[in-house]
Amino acid sequence: MIRPAKSADYEEVERIMKQVQKLHTVWRPDIYKPCDPVLPYEAYSKMVNSEEVLVAETDGKVVGLLTYEHRHTESVGRVKRDVLYIHAMVVDEAYRGQGIGHQFFDYMRRLAAEKNYDSIELQVNAKNRAAYEMYRNYGFREKSINMELL
Repeated sequence: MIRPAKSADYEEVERIMKQVQKLHTVWRPDIYKPCDPVLPYEAYSKMVNSEEVLVAETDGKVVGLLTYEHRHTESVGRVKRDVLYIHAMVVDEAYRGQGIGHQFFDYMRRLAAEKNYDSIELQVNAKNRAAYEMYRNYGFREKSINMELL
């Protein structure tokens, strides 16, 4: 079940966030470092109050988190666009590959349609091939490529 997050979900959300932070510190130790907490309660509480955070729940247990925001862009050289931007989507490692990510995206699709948004966008770490493939299999397509020079 996908539902809006509650303050009471914090401990389970933090547990899942630690799993993802651990992966990031392995993939990019030049950017990410171990930390505790990964998501301070105050920041989580603000996200919950903004109503832009969802959790996936299975058998009464939080097994995933998705955070997002609405982005409106408009300028002289660009068309007006309203986008649902996904900041983070994480699924407990014990529940990956069970369709939870797709359930999050189905929820986001309904929300985007309800609000007449133009698209749903996200970024993926270049080393996270499993997530990249899951996004592609769902229907996401590359829009741009971020590059860096070290």
